[in-house]
Amino acid sequence: MMHKSYRTILAGLLGLAGTPALALEAATVTRLDAKTVELDTDRLKPQSIWISADTQIDAGDQRIATPSTDGKVTLAIPASERRYVIIRGFDGKDTVVAERVLPLEQGSNFRDVGGYVTKEGHTVRWGKAFRSGAMPLLSEADYALVTELALGSVVDLRSLDEREVAPDLLDDRTGALFITNDYSLRPLMAKMAGGDGENMYSGMEKLLAPQFRSLFKRLIADEGAVVYHCSAGQDRTGIATALLYDTLGVDRETILKDYHLSTRLRQPEWEMPKVDPKAYPNNPIVQYYLAKAKEGRLEAEPLYTPAGASHLAQFFTHIDREYGGSEGYLRKELGLTDQDLDRLRAVMLD
Repeated sequence: MMHKSYRTILAGLLGLAGTPALALEAATVTRLDAKTVELDTDRLKPQSIWISADTQIDAGDQRIATPSTDGKVTLAIPASERRYVIIRGFDGKDTVVAERVLPLEQGSNFRDVGGYVTKEGHTVRWGKAFRSGAMPLLSEADYALVTELALGSVVDLRSLDEREVAPDLLDDRTGALFITNDYSLRPLMAKMAGGDGENMYSGMEKLLAPQFRSLFKRLIADEGAVVYHCSAGQDRTGIATALLYDTLGVDRETILKDYHLSTRLRQPEWEMPKVDPKAYPNNPIVQYYLAKAKEGRLEAEPLYTPAGASHLAQFFTHIDREYGGSEGYLRKELGLTDQDLDRLRAVMLD
Protein backbone atom coordinates (compact mmCIF):
# COMPACT_ATOMS: atom_id res chain seq x y z
CA MET A 1 0.00 0.00 0.00
CA MET A 2 1.28 3.47 -0.81
CA HIS A 3 2.40 5.35 2.28
CA LYS A 4 -0.07 7.99 3.48
CA SER A 5 2.53 10.77 3.62
CA TYR A 6 3.50 10.07 0.02
CA ARG A 7 -0.11 10.45 -1.07
CA THR A 8 -0.27 13.78 0.74
CA ILE A 9 2.84 14.99 -1.05
CA LEU A 10 1.56 13.71 -4.36
CA ALA A 11 -1.61 15.74 -3.99
CA GLY A 12 0.49 18.86 -3.52
CA LEU A 13 2.63 18.09 -6.54
CA LEU A 14 -0.39 17.74 -8.77
CA GLY A 15 -1.01 21.43 -8.17
CA LEU A 16 2.34 22.18 -9.83
CA ALA A 17 1.48 20.52 -13.12
CA GLY A 18 1.04 23.78 -14.99
CA THR A 19 4.21 25.49 -13.79
CA PRO A 20 6.91 26.54 -16.27
CA ALA A 21 9.39 24.03 -14.79
CA LEU A 22 7.22 21.04 -15.55
CA ALA A 23 6.27 22.50 -18.93
CA LEU A 24 9.93 21.99 -19.89
CA GLU A 25 9.52 18.23 -19.72
CA ALA A 26 8.64 16.52 -22.99
CA ALA A 27 6.04 14.42 -21.15
CA THR A 28 5.21 13.56 -17.56
CA VAL A 29 4.33 10.48 -15.52
CA THR A 30 2.34 11.14 -12.34
CA ARG A 31 1.42 8.45 -9.85
CA LEU A 32 -2.30 8.16 -9.16
CA ASP A 33 -2.23 5.32 -6.64
CA ALA A 34 -0.19 2.24 -5.71
CA LYS A 35 -1.08 0.50 -8.96
CA THR A 36 -1.44 3.16 -11.66
CA VAL A 37 0.16 6.27 -13.12
CA GLU A 38 -1.03 8.87 -15.59
CA LEU A 39 1.05 9.60 -18.68
CA ASP A 40 0.60 13.08 -20.15
CA THR A 41 2.21 13.23 -23.59
CA ASP A 42 1.64 17.00 -23.74
CA ARG A 43 2.50 18.16 -27.27
CA LEU A 44 3.95 14.86 -28.48
CA LYS A 45 2.10 12.88 -31.14
CA PRO A 46 2.64 9.22 -30.19
CA GLN A 47 2.66 6.51 -32.82
CA SER A 48 3.14 3.92 -30.07
CA ILE A 49 3.79 3.81 -26.32
CA TRP A 50 5.79 1.19 -24.46
CA ILE A 51 6.44 0.28 -20.82
CA SER A 52 10.01 -0.88 -20.23
CA ALA A 53 12.30 -1.87 -17.38
CA ASP A 54 15.02 0.27 -19.01
CA THR A 55 15.21 3.19 -21.43
CA GLN A 56 15.27 1.10 -24.62
CA ILE A 57 12.49 -0.73 -26.44
CA ASP A 58 13.43 -4.41 -26.55
CA ALA A 59 11.97 -7.89 -26.35
CA GLY A 60 9.49 -8.31 -23.54
CA ASP A 61 8.49 -4.65 -23.33
CA GLN A 62 4.77 -3.95 -23.20
CA ARG A 63 3.08 -1.93 -25.94
CA ILE A 64 -0.02 -0.05 -24.78
CA ALA A 65 -2.85 1.98 -26.23
CA THR A 66 -2.15 5.50 -27.45
CA PRO A 67 -3.56 8.44 -25.43
CA SER A 68 -6.98 10.00 -25.85
CA THR A 69 -7.40 13.38 -27.52
CA ASP A 70 -6.21 15.23 -24.41
CA GLY A 71 -2.88 13.38 -24.58
CA LYS A 72 -3.41 11.45 -21.35
CA VAL A 73 -3.58 7.74 -20.63
CA THR A 74 -3.65 5.69 -17.42
CA LEU A 75 -0.97 2.99 -17.19
CA ALA A 76 -0.75 -0.03 -14.91
CA ILE A 77 2.66 0.47 -13.28
CA PRO A 78 2.88 -0.67 -9.64
CA ALA A 79 4.68 1.57 -7.16
CA SER A 80 6.89 -1.42 -6.36
CA GLU A 81 8.47 -1.39 -9.84
CA ARG A 82 10.74 1.15 -11.51
CA ARG A 83 9.49 1.45 -15.07
CA TYR A 84 10.15 3.79 -17.96
CA VAL A 85 7.58 4.86 -20.53
CA ILE A 86 8.90 5.16 -24.08
CA ILE A 87 6.91 7.26 -26.52
CA ARG A 88 7.71 6.55 -30.16
CA GLY A 89 6.72 9.29 -32.60
CA PHE A 90 5.69 8.89 -36.22
CA ASP A 91 9.18 10.12 -37.13
CA GLY A 92 10.67 7.09 -35.32
CA LYS A 93 12.11 9.22 -32.52
CA ASP A 94 11.77 7.84 -28.99
CA THR A 95 11.07 10.01 -25.95
CA VAL A 96 11.69 8.43 -22.54
CA VAL A 97 9.81 9.52 -19.44
CA ALA A 98 9.44 8.19 -15.90
CA GLU A 99 8.21 9.12 -12.44
CA ARG A 100 10.43 11.88 -11.13
CA VAL A 101 9.65 11.11 -7.50
CA LEU A 102 10.22 7.52 -6.44
CA PRO A 103 7.25 6.31 -4.34
CA LEU A 104 9.29 5.17 -1.35
CA GLU A 105 7.46 4.23 1.84
CA GLN A 106 10.09 5.61 4.21
CA GLY A 107 12.32 7.81 2.09
CA SER A 108 12.59 11.57 1.77
CA ASN A 109 13.00 13.68 -1.36
CA PHE A 110 14.29 10.78 -3.49
CA ARG A 111 13.98 11.67 -7.19
CA ASP A 112 15.41 11.09 -10.63
CA VAL A 113 17.20 14.14 -12.07
CA GLY A 114 16.26 13.19 -15.64
CA GLY A 115 13.64 14.56 -17.98
CA TYR A 116 14.23 18.29 -18.23
CA VAL A 117 14.77 19.71 -21.71
CA THR A 118 17.81 21.98 -22.10
CA LYS A 119 18.01 25.30 -23.89
CA GLU A 120 19.66 23.48 -26.83
CA GLY A 121 16.81 20.97 -27.07
CA HIS A 122 18.57 18.00 -25.44
CA THR A 123 16.95 16.03 -22.62
CA VAL A 124 18.63 15.07 -19.35
CA ARG A 125 18.73 11.26 -19.36
CA TRP A 126 16.53 9.30 -17.01
CA GLY A 127 18.05 6.68 -14.73
CA LYS A 128 21.57 8.15 -14.65
CA ALA A 129 21.47 10.15 -11.42
CA PHE A 130 19.21 10.27 -8.40
CA ARG A 131 19.13 12.80 -5.56
CA SER A 132 17.80 12.24 -2.06
CA GLY A 133 17.68 13.10 1.58
CA ALA A 134 19.19 10.74 4.16
CA MET A 135 17.96 7.14 3.98
CA PRO A 136 18.46 5.52 7.40
CA LEU A 137 14.92 4.14 7.62
CA LEU A 138 14.17 2.68 4.20
CA SER A 139 11.76 -0.26 4.31
CA GLU A 140 12.40 -3.62 2.71
CA ALA A 141 10.04 -2.60 -0.11
CA ASP A 142 12.07 0.60 -0.56
CA TYR A 143 15.32 -1.33 -0.84
CA ALA A 144 13.72 -3.65 -3.38
CA LEU A 145 12.66 -0.68 -5.51
CA VAL A 146 15.99 1.13 -5.25
CA THR A 147 17.81 -2.08 -6.19
CA GLU A 148 16.09 -1.85 -9.58
CA LEU A 149 17.96 1.40 -10.31
CA ALA A 150 21.23 -0.43 -11.09
CA LEU A 151 23.23 1.82 -8.78
CA GLY A 152 26.97 1.97 -9.31
CA SER A 153 27.84 4.65 -6.74
CA VAL A 154 26.48 6.33 -3.62
CA VAL A 155 27.99 9.78 -3.00
CA ASP A 156 27.23 10.87 0.57
CA LEU A 157 27.56 14.65 0.95
CA ARG A 158 27.04 14.52 4.71
CA SER A 159 29.49 15.19 7.53
CA LEU A 160 30.96 12.80 10.08
CA ASP A 161 28.40 13.98 12.63
CA GLU A 162 25.46 13.03 10.41
CA ARG A 163 26.85 9.69 9.32
CA GLU A 164 27.54 8.76 12.95
CA VAL A 165 23.84 8.63 13.82
CA ALA A 166 22.29 7.85 10.42
CA PRO A 167 24.78 5.67 8.51
CA ASP A 168 24.17 4.80 4.88
CA LEU A 169 23.09 1.22 4.27
CA LEU A 170 22.30 1.64 0.59
CA ASP A 171 25.73 0.53 -0.57
CA ASP A 172 25.56 -2.59 1.61
CA ARG A 173 22.16 -3.50 0.20
CA THR A 174 22.90 -2.78 -3.46
CA GLY A 175 26.64 -3.42 -3.83
CA ALA A 176 27.22 0.17 -4.97
CA LEU A 177 30.53 1.94 -4.36
CA PHE A 178 30.26 4.26 -1.33
CA ILE A 179 32.06 7.61 -1.51
CA THR A 180 32.29 10.33 1.12
CA ASN A 181 34.71 12.88 2.54
CA ASP A 182 35.08 13.68 6.22
CA TYR A 183 34.33 17.12 7.62
CA SER A 184 32.60 18.61 10.66
CA LEU A 185 29.05 19.89 10.38
CA ARG A 186 29.57 22.63 12.95
CA PRO A 187 31.04 25.35 10.67
CA LEU A 188 28.35 24.72 8.09
CA MET A 189 25.52 24.89 10.64
CA ALA A 190 27.00 28.02 12.19
CA LYS A 191 27.01 29.74 8.81
CA MET A 192 23.49 28.65 7.93
CA ALA A 193 22.10 29.61 11.36
CA GLY A 194 23.96 32.87 11.79
CA GLY A 195 23.52 36.26 10.20
CA ASP A 196 20.39 37.54 8.51
CA GLY A 197 19.85 34.55 6.23
CA GLU A 198 21.27 36.29 3.18
CA ASN A 199 23.79 34.53 0.91
CA MET A 200 23.56 31.42 3.08
CA TYR A 201 25.23 29.17 0.49
CA SER A 202 28.22 31.34 -0.42
CA GLY A 203 31.42 29.51 0.48
CA MET A 204 29.78 26.11 0.49
CA GLU A 205 31.19 25.51 -2.99
CA LYS A 206 34.66 25.52 -1.41
CA LEU A 207 33.79 23.56 1.73
CA LEU A 208 32.12 20.82 -0.32
CA ALA A 209 34.51 20.82 -3.28
CA PRO A 210 35.83 17.29 -2.47
CA GLN A 211 32.30 15.90 -2.36
CA PHE A 212 31.18 17.70 -5.52
CA ARG A 213 34.35 16.58 -7.32
CA SER A 214 33.60 12.96 -6.40
CA LEU A 215 30.03 13.31 -7.65
CA PHE A 216 30.99 14.72 -11.03
CA LYS A 217 33.78 12.19 -11.45
CA ARG A 218 31.34 9.34 -10.84
CA LEU A 219 28.85 10.78 -13.32
CA ILE A 220 31.58 11.13 -15.92
CA ALA A 221 32.77 7.55 -15.30
CA ASP A 222 29.28 6.27 -16.22
CA GLU A 223 29.65 3.07 -14.21
CA GLY A 224 26.06 2.56 -13.18
CA ALA A 225 23.57 5.05 -11.83
CA VAL A 226 24.71 7.50 -9.16
CA VAL A 227 22.67 8.47 -6.11
CA TYR A 228 23.88 11.47 -4.12
CA HIS A 229 22.40 12.89 -0.96
CA CYS A 230 22.78 14.92 2.20
CA SER A 231 20.42 14.89 5.21
CA ALA A 232 17.45 16.83 3.83
CA GLY A 233 18.32 16.52 0.16
CA GLN A 234 17.72 20.23 -0.35
CA ASP A 235 20.75 22.42 0.46
CA ARG A 236 23.99 20.59 -0.31
CA THR A 237 22.14 18.24 -2.67
CA GLY A 238 20.28 21.21 -4.14
CA ILE A 239 23.52 23.05 -4.88
CA ALA A 240 25.06 19.96 -6.50
CA THR A 241 21.96 19.45 -8.65
CA ALA A 242 21.87 23.11 -9.67
CA LEU A 243 25.52 23.01 -10.74
CA LEU A 244 24.82 19.87 -12.77
CA TYR A 245 21.69 21.22 -14.47
CA ASP A 246 23.29 24.61 -15.18
CA THR A 247 26.32 22.97 -16.79
CA LEU A 248 24.09 20.70 -18.88
CA GLY A 249 22.13 23.68 -20.19
CA VAL A 250 18.85 23.53 -18.26
CA ASP A 251 17.47 27.07 -17.92
CA ARG A 252 17.74 28.62 -14.49
CA GLU A 253 14.03 29.22 -14.02
CA THR A 254 13.50 25.48 -14.31
CA ILE A 255 16.45 24.81 -12.00
CA LEU A 256 15.03 27.12 -9.35
CA LYS A 257 11.55 25.59 -9.54
CA ASP A 258 13.04 22.09 -9.27
CA TYR A 259 15.11 23.20 -6.26
CA HIS A 260 12.04 24.51 -4.44
CA LEU A 261 10.19 21.20 -4.94
CA SER A 262 12.17 19.97 -1.91
CA THR A 263 9.85 21.87 0.41
CA ARG A 264 6.98 19.62 -0.70
CA LEU A 265 8.96 16.44 -1.18
CA ARG A 266 10.82 16.21 2.11
CA GLN A 267 9.57 13.83 4.78
CA PRO A 268 11.78 14.76 7.77
CA GLU A 269 10.41 11.92 9.91
CA TRP A 270 12.37 9.47 7.73
CA GLU A 271 15.63 11.45 7.63
CA MET A 272 16.79 10.73 11.17
CA PRO A 273 16.38 7.53 13.23
CA LYS A 274 15.15 7.74 16.80
CA VAL A 275 18.20 8.03 19.02
CA ASP A 276 18.87 8.85 22.65
CA PRO A 277 20.17 12.45 22.63
CA LYS A 278 22.13 11.70 25.79
CA ALA A 279 24.25 9.27 23.79
CA TYR A 280 25.20 12.08 21.41
CA PRO A 281 25.62 15.16 23.64
CA ASN A 282 27.99 16.92 21.26
CA ASN A 283 26.43 15.94 17.95
CA PRO A 284 24.96 19.06 16.27
CA ILE A 285 22.60 17.23 13.91
CA VAL A 286 21.00 15.31 16.80
CA GLN A 287 20.52 18.54 18.71
CA TYR A 288 19.02 20.19 15.60
CA TYR A 289 16.40 17.51 15.01
CA LEU A 290 15.66 17.30 18.74
CA ALA A 291 15.04 21.05 18.91
CA LYS A 292 12.76 20.93 15.87
CA ALA A 293 10.78 18.04 17.35
CA LYS A 294 10.32 19.89 20.68
CA GLU A 295 9.10 22.94 18.81
CA GLY A 296 6.64 20.80 16.88
CA ARG A 297 8.29 22.01 13.67
CA LEU A 298 9.66 18.78 12.22
CA GLU A 299 8.77 19.86 8.71
CA ALA A 300 10.46 21.37 5.69
CA GLU A 301 10.85 25.12 5.70
CA PRO A 302 10.68 27.19 2.49
CA LEU A 303 14.12 27.80 0.99
CA TYR A 304 13.94 31.59 1.00
CA THR A 305 15.59 34.38 2.96
CA PRO A 306 13.47 36.40 5.41
CA ALA A 307 13.30 39.04 2.67
CA GLY A 308 11.89 36.51 0.20
CA ALA A 309 14.94 35.77 -1.99
CA SER A 310 15.64 32.20 -3.09
CA HIS A 311 18.80 30.83 -1.47
CA LEU A 312 19.73 29.18 -4.76
CA ALA A 313 19.16 32.35 -6.78
CA GLN A 314 21.61 34.12 -4.45
CA PHE A 315 24.07 31.25 -4.89
CA PHE A 316 23.90 31.59 -8.67
CA THR A 317 24.73 35.30 -8.31
CA HIS A 318 27.71 34.35 -6.16
CA ILE A 319 28.92 31.67 -8.58
CA ASP A 320 28.56 34.01 -11.56
CA ARG A 321 30.51 36.75 -9.80
CA GLU A 322 33.30 34.55 -8.42
CA TYR A 323 33.71 31.97 -11.20
CA GLY A 324 31.90 33.28 -14.25
CA GLY A 325 29.19 30.62 -13.88
CA SER A 326 28.79 26.97 -12.96
CA GLU A 327 31.08 25.69 -15.68
CA GLY A 328 33.78 28.10 -14.52
CA TYR A 329 33.41 26.74 -11.00
CA LEU A 330 33.73 23.14 -12.21
CA ARG A 331 36.92 24.08 -14.02
CA LYS A 332 38.55 26.30 -11.40
CA GLU A 333 37.54 24.65 -8.12
CA LEU A 334 36.93 21.02 -9.13
CA GLY A 335 39.61 20.81 -11.81
CA LEU A 336 37.38 19.46 -14.58
CA THR A 337 38.75 19.76 -18.12
CA ASP A 338 37.12 20.40 -21.48
CA GLN A 339 37.24 16.66 -22.09
CA ASP A 340 35.55 16.02 -18.72
CA LEU A 341 32.74 18.45 -19.50
CA ASP A 342 32.21 17.00 -22.97
CA ARG A 343 32.05 13.54 -21.44
CA LEU A 344 29.62 14.71 -18.75
CA ARG A 345 27.23 16.03 -21.41
CA ALA A 346 27.59 12.89 -23.50
CA VAL A 347 26.68 10.72 -20.50
CA MET A 348 23.86 12.87 -19.13
CA LEU A 349 22.12 14.19 -22.26
CA ASP A 350 20.16 12.49 -25.04
